[in-house]
Order: sequence, then C-alpha cells, then structure tokens
Amino acid sequence: MVSVGWFEGMVSDLLLVLLTAGFAVVASLVMLIIALIIAPKKPNKPKEIQYECGQIPSGAGKFSLMMQYYAYLLMFVAFDVMSMFLFAWGVSIYNVGLSGFLAVVLFIGILLVPLAFTLYHAARREIW
Repeated sequence: MVSVGWFEGMVSDLLLVLLTAGFAVVASLVMLIIALIIAPKKPNKPKEIQYECGQIPSGAGKFSLMMQYYAYLLMFVAFDVMSMFLFAWGVSIYNVGLSGFLAVVLFIGILLVPLAFTLYHAARREIW
C-alpha cells in the first residue's frame, strides 16, 4: 500500500501559499477602496501642477535617453542574477557533487557568450 503523506503535506503547503496570496489581494482591495472613499475630491490649480522633488518643473517634459547605456544595464542585471546563483552554489558546493559542478560550468559558459558578444561590439562601437 502506497503512503500519501507527502501529498497531504504538499496540499497543506499550497493552501498556506494560497491563503497568503488571498490575504494580500483582499488587503490591497480594501486599502484601495478606503482611499477612494476618504480621498478629497476637490481639484484646484495648485493640486494639478506637476512637481519634481518639490520644485516647479521648467523646460520640456520629454527627454531622450542615451541608449549606449542600455547594454551596460542588461549586462549588470544578467551578472547580478548570476552572482546570486553562484553564491548559492558556493554555499552548497560540497553537497552538489560533480553534476552540480558541471551544471554551474554550463551556466557560466552560457552567460559568458553574451558578455563576449557585448564586449566585442562595444570595442567596435557598433551598438551605440
């Protein structure tokens, strides 16, 4: 006869996650409804002016972003995530064995390909 104790534990864990998510949704809706009910609804000129850090804005409202930094941003995000995974791997390096080591080598290899590609094009200045 097969024991189903692991299934009952999984259902109770899932139920806790669903209860937490449900509480978050209900609490958010309650806060939004309360804000709609008690918020003042008398617009006037000072309230409609846009402020930037407490200062009245001057100049054009639109500006162009320098796209040359976009590649640096993507590289930062990718290697920040990589460092988190490598930290977790480094903590458990003695427990993962050869298969874990090979998985991390593959992971690093996959992430070094776009790094090399980006650095190659950055040297040639073709992407900005």
